[in-house]
Amino acid sequence: MSTLLYIEASPRKQRSASIEVARAFLAAYAVAHPADRIDTLDLWAADFPPFDGHALEAKYAGIAGVERTPEQRAIWDRISELARPLREADKIVLSVPMWNFGIPYRLKHYIDVVSQKDLLFSFDERGLNGLLGGKKALAIYARGVEFGPDSPTPAAGWDLQAGYLDLWFRFTGITDVQSIFIEKTLYGPDVDRASREVAIAEARALAASF
Repeated sequence: MSTLLYIEASPRKQRSASIEVARAFLAAYAVAHPADRIDTLDLWAADFPPFDGHALEAKYAGIAGVERTPEQRAIWDRISELARPLREADKIVLSVPMWNFGIPYRLKHYIDVVSQKDLLFSFDERGLNGLLGGKKALAIYARGVEFGPDSPTPAAGWDLQAGYLDLWFRFTGITDVQSIFIEKTLYGPDVDRASREVAIAEARALAASF
């Protein structure tokens, strides 16, 4: 049995393109892999601590190899617990809308809290070493416009959404990464619906082999 962690980054819920495609994927995945467990992390329902004060001090105490104070240990235990689902999952699925050409601040907050030394990565004289190697990941991206090379917003200069998460996956050691894109969701209801249907078909086709 494998564990799949689904991370939901959109607050739009029933109107969200990324969530609609993700739910189609998860439904097909559950049929194809009935023995697997699916856990859900709704970033908008979760409570993440601010990464300052004792949390920041605990981070640098760990880097320096200095014993943490009781206050630092308490917040670090909470951060470790938030990172645990990522560490224990065999597969990770994210549904991610594009906000201002990047990712929603709740997802960035979550990444900033859990991406810590000895939790998601380590480093030594060779450099950074991701600790999530061997996992599969799927990112489902929704964006209002298109990002093709001939569009007014080509990905190379405008896409800070998929580019950032691809980097984060590599940083944490995840190299088996697939992506599904829903584009032009702001081009009117007909274009939006057509884009969603294409992505849903792609998601369902991928579910069996994921």
